[in-house]
Amino acid sequence: MKHFLSTLLVTVLLLGSLASAAQPVKVGTFLQEKASAFHTGDGLPSEDVQSISIEADGPVVETTAGAAQFTGSGWTRLDALTITRYVLLPDGDTYVLAKSDAGQESGSGIPVRQATDGSGAPAAVATAQGLFVRTDAGRYEKAVVQDGASRHWGVEDVRGVAIDAEGCLWFATLAGAARQGQDGWEFFTGEEGLPYNDFTCMAAGKDGAVWFGTTLGAIRYKDGAWRYRQGRRWLPNDEVRAIAVADDGAAWIATAGGVGRISFEAMTLADKAAIYEKGMDLIKRTEFGYTSEVGLKQPGDKREIIYSDSDNDGLWTAMYGAGECFAYAATKDQAAKARATQAFEALRFLQKVTQTGDIRPPKGYVARTILPTDGPDPNEGRVESDIAHREKQDALWKVYEPRWPKSGDGKWYWKSDTSSDELDGHYFFYPAYYDYVAETEEEKERVREVVRDLTDHMMEHGFNLVDHDGTPTRWGIYNPESLNKDVNWWPERGLKSLSMLSYLAVAGHITGDPKYGEASRELIEKHHFQTNAMIYKIHFGPGSGNQSDDEMAFMNYYNLAKYSQDEELLRQMMYSFYSAWTNEQPEMNPLFNFMYAAFEGRTTYRSPWGEFKLHSWKGCIEDAVETLIDFPLDRVDWGHKNSHRLDLRRLPRQQAAEPYEPPRHNRGYRVDGKVLPVSERYFNHWNTDPWSLDYGGSGTVLGSGTVYLLPYYMGLYHGLIEN
Repeated sequence: MKHFLSTLLVTVLLLGSLASAAQPVKVGTFLQEKASAFHTGDGLPSEDVQSISIEADGPVVETTAGAAQFTGSGWTRLDALTITRYVLLPDGDTYVLAKSDAGQESGSGIPVRQATDGSGAPAAVATAQGLFVRTDAGRYEKAVVQDGASRHWGVEDVRGVAIDAEGCLWFATLAGAARQGQDGWEFFTGEEGLPYNDFTCMAAGKDGAVWFGTTLGAIRYKDGAWRYRQGRRWLPNDEVRAIAVADDGAAWIATAGGVGRISFEAMTLADKAAIYEKGMDLIKRTEFGYTSEVGLKQPGDKREIIYSDSDNDGLWTAMYGAGECFAYAATKDQAAKARATQAFEALRFLQKVTQTGDIRPPKGYVARTILPTDGPDPNEGRVESDIAHREKQDALWKVYEPRWPKSGDGKWYWKSDTSSDELDGHYFFYPAYYDYVAETEEEKERVREVVRDLTDHMMEHGFNLVDHDGTPTRWGIYNPESLNKDVNWWPERGLKSLSMLSYLAVAGHITGDPKYGEASRELIEKHHFQTNAMIYKIHFGPGSGNQSDDEMAFMNYYNLAKYSQDEELLRQMMYSFYSAWTNEQPEMNPLFNFMYAAFEGRTTYRSPWGEFKLHSWKGCIEDAVETLIDFPLDRVDWGHKNSHRLDLRRLPRQQAAEPYEPPRHNRGYRVDGKVLPVSERYFNHWNTDPWSLDYGGSGTVLGSGTVYLLPYYMGLYHGLIEN
C-alpha cells in the first residue's frame, strides 16, 4: 500500500525544456579494437601455428609446415627456424636454466613452458612443477606466493608468465592469475573478473595490457578491466598457442586455425558512426531502403549479399530512420536528412500500398513489409503453415488468406497481420521526422496525413488495427474490453495501454487536433489505461519477461515524456518510466539510458515520506558510452560462448522470460551485476536477450548498425555525450 500511494503522488515538474539533469560525458578519442585473421590463403605455410614472436622486420610464426614472416600484406616463407627450448636442472637447493637437450641427456630437467621476455636470462619461468624466479646469484628458486592477507596460492602447473609494462611479475595457473607489485602479490579469480583459467600462455604489451592465451579464446587485462576474446569475431580459432604483443599494442595470436591480430585504431564516436553508416547501405532492401539483417553467401564475406524480408521491416526501418532524424537535428548533415527522408517514404509506402489493390484493409492500415512480385509467391503453402502454427504454437494465431495481397500496380506483395511492434516503430519515428527533418508545410502535411489516417483507423475500430478480413490483427488489439476483461490479453494489458496513450500523444502533437487528447482522457477515466501502464509487463526482476517488450515500452515512454500535454498522466508515467529504467539498468543499454536521462531532470517523486528526484543512477551515461565504445565494428553474426566462464553468475529461475519455462542455465551476468559487454555477444536489435550467455551464429548474417547509430545520435542531440 505504501508503494501504491507513493506512485499516485508522483509530481512531474514541466520545465518546458528537454534538457537533462545528467551531466554530459565528453568522449573524445578512444582506441577501437579491430580483429584480423590470416590463413594459408594469406601465405601461411599451415594454419596449425605453433609459436609467434615479434622480430625487427615483423611478426614471425612457426607452423607445422614451416616458418613465415608477416610483410605488411601477407606472409612470406622463411628458412626453418631454430627454436630453443629450456629446462631447469637441479643444482643443490636451486636450479639452473639450460637448453632442453641438456635436460634430455640427464633425464632430470623440468621443462620450461614459458619464460619472461627481456635481455639476458629470464627473470622467471613457468613450469608444470611451479613458478621459478631468478635469484641475484643467477639461480632459480621455486616461488612462494602469498598475498597481503597471508593467503597462499598454490603454484603447481604454471601455464604462463610475463612482466608487464610497470615491471610487475604475472603468472597464470588453473587457480587464476596473480600479479606481484610493490605491495606484494594480488590474486585474480572469477570473483575479481577473470573470465577463464585453462591457460596456455601469456604476453605483456608496452601499453600496459597483459594478454592470456587459453584453450578457449584470449583474455586481455588493462587498467583494471578484463576482456574475453573468443569466437570467430576475434580469433581464427579458439585454441591459442602463443601471443606476442607489438610496440603499437597489437596482439598477434598463434592459434590452431591460423594467426589472429587484435589491433587498436584511434577514433571518435562520430568516426565509428560513419563506418556503420556505410554498412547500412549494404543491407537496404528494395528501392525504398527497408533495413533489417541480410544473409551472406559465404561466412564473413560481404561481397555477395542475400536479401530477404523481415516481419518487422517497418519497426527496424523506423528505428534506423529515427536515428537519422536525431543525427540531422544534432549535426545538420544533409546526408542524414536524406536518409531520414528515405525512411519516411518507405514507411509511408507501407500505408499507401495497402489501399491500391482489389483486397484492401480499412484506410490508414500499415503493412508489415513488401516483396516484389517477380519473385516467388509468398502465399503458396502459407495457409497450411498458419494452421500448423495455430495448432502447435499459438491458439490465437489467425488463419486467413491472402496473407500477402498484391498492390494495384501488380509490382508488390504487401504483408498483412501487422503487429504492435510495427506500430510502436512507426509512432516513434514520425514525431522525430516531423520535428527535426520536415521543414516545409508540404513535408509536414505528409506526416500529418499518415499519422492522422493510422490513428483514426484505430479509433474508428474500437482501438484495434483491423485487417482486410475485417478482424483485428493477431497483435493489433488495444481495445479496453479485451485488455481489461479477456483472460487471454491480461499479460498485454500494461504495454498495450502504454502504447495507445503514447500513440494518441504523438497524434495530438503532430496534427494539433484535440480529439486525440480527449480520446486519451476517456481511456484513462473510463478504462484505467494509465493504471494499466504503470507496470508495462509482468516481470520478476532484471532479466525476466520478454525483452521485445522493453524495446517497445521505452520508445513509448520516450514519446509520452516528450509529447504528452496531460500533466496528470505524466505524474504517473514518469514514475513508471523510472521504475522501468531501474530494472533495465544492469543491461548498460545506451538507448534505454539515453531515453530516460533525456527527461530525468523534469521529475520529482513526492510521497508522505518525503520528496525525491528521480535521477538516473550514478554511471548511467558512462555505462552507455562504454557500450558504444565497446561495439565491434564487425556486424557479422559470429557466435559467442560464455557459459563456461568463471566471472558470471546465473539468474535464478524466477527471472526467466516466462515463469513456467523450464530452468535454463545459460542466462546470467558478470560479478559486477552487469550483463556481458557487447563485444562478447552478438545481437542485431535491442530486443535480443542480453542475459543470454551463449550466442549462435555462423558468420552468414550481416546485422544492422541501428543498435549503435540510434542511441549515439540520440545522446548527441540531447547533449548527453560530446565527441
